[in-house]
Parts: sequence; C-alpha cells; structure tokens
Amino acid sequence: MFKRFTLTALLGLAVLPAARAEPVSAAERIPVDIRRTTFVVRDIDKSLALYRDALGLKLIYDTPIGGGVDKDGKAVAPSLRLVLLRANDSFIGNLGLMQRLNLPPAPPPEFKKAGVGQMIMVINVADLEQRWPKIAATPNIKVETAPTRVEYPNPAGGVIPVLFSAVWDADGNYIELNKLLGAPAGSAAK
Repeated sequence: MFKRFTLTALLGLAVLPAARAEPVSAAERIPVDIRRTTFVVRDIDKSLALYRDALGLKLIYDTPIGGGVDKDGKAVAPSLRLVLLRANDSFIGNLGLMQRLNLPPAPPPEFKKAGVGQMIMVINVADLEQRWPKIAATPNIKVETAPTRVEYPNPAGGVIPVLFSAVWDADGNYIELNKLLGAPAGSAAK
C-alpha cells in the first residue's frame, strides 16, 4: 500500500498548493490556467456530502441545463445538472459536478486503483486532522488511507513532509486529501 500512495503522491506533489498558494513570477507565467475539473457523477447530492459538507467547498453554481420546449412547443426536461464548487480562488482550482439526467442509472462504482484514462484528484486540506472524522464518516465514500505522515524527496534537497490520506468518492474517483507539512515541490523554500 505504501508504494501505491508514494507513487500517487509523488505525481501529485507538483500541484499541491501551500497553505497560501503564491502565483508564479511574471517571468514564469504562461497564458494558460487550469480553471476547473468536472466529475461526471451518478448523483450530485451524494457527491455534495463529501465536497461541500465534509470538505467545506462553497457551492457557487447549481442549475439544470438543457430542457425548455421542443419545436412543437412540448416541454423538454433538462438533460443535465451542473454544480460548481470553489475553495479559495474564484478563477482557478474549482470543482464541477455534472449529472446526466436523461440516462439510465449507472452501475455501482468500483473502488480500485486509477488506471489509464482516469485521474487522481489531489486536494490540500490545511485542517485535515480536524476535518478527517467528518470526511471518514461521509456516506457512500470508501477510505483507503487515514491521515499518515509520509516524506517525499525534495529535488532541491531534503524532504517534503506531507500528511497523506486518500478516499474514493461516491463515484469511485480516487481523491487524495493531503496536508503539506513543509514547503511544496517547486517552491523557493527548502
């Protein structure tokens, strides 16, 4: 199990923000920002139990999309529901939850290691120790690893200490919930 989350966490270290993320210098900026990741989910309300209720992300958008009337004037139900959540930035790092309303129910999720074409979401949780009991008790998730201190090699020398934890959300997405205990990879601090 240690090898599994060591590799996963090492891959995610480059995107782990510090307690207060700092923008890169003007000389290093590129004209690209990663604004949002959107999960297609089975049931948005089950997903909100983790992301909004346990983690505390703020709901900033929740609306059905599509629908209206067809060419004959008959009502057409919305085809999806989209929810947007934010943590600490109004432009980057948002999370979307999209539920397709016109599909038959999906089979139950599989809680297994992410494979090709799947992703791993890495979320920094500054108050992980305090928030963990609520996270672990969230319905429809599966805990893989409770908060555990791990150390990763820092390319600049020394180590990057992290309080690592991981869960599968209600749809089987692998979610790392980490707390940086030192400076992140790529930062000026050692």
